[in-house]
Amino acid sequence: MPTPAKPYTVLSGEKKSHRTKAELNQRKQAEESLASDKKIGERKEVKDNKVAHKEFNRIKKLLEKIEKDDAFYEPVINRYCMIQAECREIEERRESFGRLINDFAELMGTIPKEDRNSFVDELVIISNNITKLAGQINACDKLLQQKRKMLFDIEKENIMTIAAALRTIPKSAEKKKNPLLEALGG
Repeated sequence: MPTPAKPYTVLSGEKKSHRTKAELNQRKQAEESLASDKKIGERKEVKDNKVAHKEFNRIKKLLEKIEKDDAFYEPVINRYCMIQAECREIEERRESFGRLINDFAELMGTIPKEDRNSFVDELVIISNNITKLAGQINACDKLLQQKRKMLFDIEKENIMTIAAALRTIPKSAEKKKNPLLEALGG
């Protein structure tokens, strides 16, 4: 796969491009036409969520550095930040289920062996609770896997969208037609 065309800012910064001024001008205009001239904004639900807000600020800074903090990316970035927050929430829930299992196991260990026959009903209840919690951990793992796939898809698509925007810019300027050659049929 060929390397994507360099953006105008890179070409103008290098000052050693083989492109003509007309080609560089055309590239600059094409890149400017892809931007909305509005900065990316944070949605209310992202701002209200501590984890999502922190992730949004991190990504916004990164996008500003590469001059891709355009409002066109706003819905995807906000959605991405919310899914990141949801993943963290599921991970915390899973950890708390793990701690409960450990607590139940410790509780079972505190019952002396000679008294266990008298506590059979309680042991069965504790065992059932451990089984239910293990099922909840598995459900969290499945949900987390789905969320992580969503994150990966958004990351992949977002990168491809930026690269695709640069690929839509023609590499060379349109060649002017020579009316004399057209008249001669050449």
